[in-house]
This record gives sequence, C-alpha cells and structure tokens, in this order.
Amino acid sequence: MEHLAAKVAVITGGASGIGFATARRLASRGVRLVLADIEESALDRAVTELSATGTAVEGVVCDVGDLKAVQHLADIAFEKMGAVHIVFHNAGIAVGGPIAEMKHSDWEWTMRVNLWGPIHGVEAFTQRMIAQGQGGHMLFTASFAGLVPNVGLGPYCVSKYGVVALAEVLRRELRAHDIGVSVLCPMRVATNIGHSERNRPGELGGPEASPPVLDQGEDNPNLAGQVLDVENVATQVVDAIIANRLYILPHEESRTPIRRRFERIDQTYDEQKATG
Repeated sequence: MEHLAAKVAVITGGASGIGFATARRLASRGVRLVLADIEESALDRAVTELSATGTAVEGVVCDVGDLKAVQHLADIAFEKMGAVHIVFHNAGIAVGGPIAEMKHSDWEWTMRVNLWGPIHGVEAFTQRMIAQGQGGHMLFTASFAGLVPNVGLGPYCVSKYGVVALAEVLRRELRAHDIGVSVLCPMRVATNIGHSERNRPGELGGPEASPPVLDQGEDNPNLAGQVLDVENVATQVVDAIIANRLYILPHEESRTPIRRRFERIDQTYDEQKATG
C-alpha cells in the first residue's frame, strides 16, 4: 500500500502502547482511524488527542475475546467510515511464571485475548475487505516469543506462535486479493503489557489472580534485547504496510536466537540419519 492518505485503519489495543503510537503515525499520513480498546477512559483520551489534530477518528470499546464485540467493531467501522483498508490486530496480554504453575484460567485468558482476539478479527473483517475489492493490509502483533521459546512466558509463547502461523497462512491466502499481511515480533517494548492484570475479567479471577510478568525494564539483566520506544516500533509497522513486508523484527538482537532455533530444527535431520 504505497498511498495511505484517506485510507481507513482499525486498530485493536489502540488506546495505548504500540497501537496508539501506530495510530499517530498513520494519522500523520492522512489515514482515518477506528480505535478499539477495552479501557474506555484511555480510549476517550486517545480519540480526543487525535481529533485535535484534525484526524477523523472513532473510538469503540471492545473486548477482542468476544466475537460479537469484534463483529460490532467491524459494523461500526464500515458504517462510519464506508470502508476498511488496514486492520491491526494488536491487543494483547501476558501472564508470567512456569507452565507447571499456570492455572486453567491463566491459559483461558491468554488464549481468549492473544489468539482468539486475532481470529475474531479475521472472521469479522476478512470477507468484507475481500468483497469491497480495494485491497488492503492486515497486521498482527505477535512477539519474539512467537518465534523463539521464552522461559516463564509459556501461555504467552503458545498464543503468539499461533498468531505467527495465522499471519503466515493468511499472507498466502490473501495475496490474490491484493491484501498484504504483516506480523510484528519484537522483544521488549515500552508498553503496559507487564501490567496486563488490570484488564483481567472477574470471571477469570480478576487482577489479583494474575501471575506477575517479569519487569521489562533495562535494569532487568535476565531479559534479552533493549527496550524500544513505541514510536520506533510504530515507524517500522507503517513501513511494513507500505512495503508489504511479512515479518516486522524491530530488534537486531533477535536475529541470532531466531537463526539458532531453525539451525536446531535443521540439525535434527542429520541426527536422525546418524542414529539410523
């Protein structure tokens, strides 16, 4: 998508972090916006800030884990804006700790938001984008943890591996419709995901039930990769839309562990042959 002016973008998790930073970048290029978020107060602030710049923007409170809510989001977007060209499935949460200590509700909440959220978005938007015949772009926020296993983030890794697979398959399937696909796989970014428990619903235990995620700051020597500013990542997200780039890999530091993972997979063929 070389020309973004007057296009329409829908962004989930759009009131803060990577989502809102990307919204600002797109707004500066003349893109009209529909921001979705589960936090109404943050969403109101985001809409107010963007509206003050002259950007056409709608805010929709939305729990991406609820299919009907995402279908309602799609209805509002097409009704208010007339078309949708870019969908950024960005909303996400995390719980921390060893897999053996995870409760069923930890798994359920993680999958509901991180994997079912993007699936719901694909269900709600894809056919309508194909039918409008104007091409477009779909993006997904996964993680470095969707390419390389991260100890202490088991449910998160499982959900993000699924998001990467979803994006990779869609990339092939939507090519004929001139709809590009990108998947964002960063290491640490300066967002609020380390405090996801604030949005954990009561039926899944509420905030107090969430195992804490490790501190994501630079002062934690046990985590790889520098902490990137959201503006840096948002710039790469918009560049990927324009270039129709599948993988968005903001951290150069992730290159070596990603390569090692695939080298280990490749080496298995030789090991199997050697053992007959």
